[in-house]
Amino acid sequence: MKRVYLASPFFNKKEITYLEQVEEILEEKGLQVFSPFRNPIDKQVEVGSRQWSIETFMKDIKYIKWAEAVVGIYHGNYSDSGTAWEFGYAFAVGKPVILIHVGENSNLMVHEGAHANIRLEELKGYDFDQLTSSFYTGEML
Repeated sequence: MKRVYLASPFFNKKEITYLEQVEEILEEKGLQVFSPFRNPIDKQVEVGSRQWSIETFMKDIKYIKWAEAVVGIYHGNYSDSGTAWEFGYAFAVGKPVILIHVGENSNLMVHEGAHANIRLEELKGYDFDQLTSSFYTGEML
């Protein structure tokens, strides 16, 4: 069973809807998924505090390192800076990033750093054992 870190913004209903769709597909594939949305830090600390910030950051780093691949939901250029950072960190530590494009465009630094660039409708058929590479072909900035 592959270990996957799910990187995605989750700040509004649209982003959460995409997140839930991807979670469902990954679960159906039998993957072991760590989602920051589903796994906030365990301690009761004030959201937005320095302690919360440090612990959240360190936990996310720990699970990106734990993962065998990072699946990222990408809403296009200027999507979410935290999610883009997770993509870059995953690339830097040698984790393949499977980028799911749900937006209308892309920043070249995001899609060029991805191992695979797919649309949401392609995720069901994506083989996480083969980890086939693919390039982004849409509008880029």
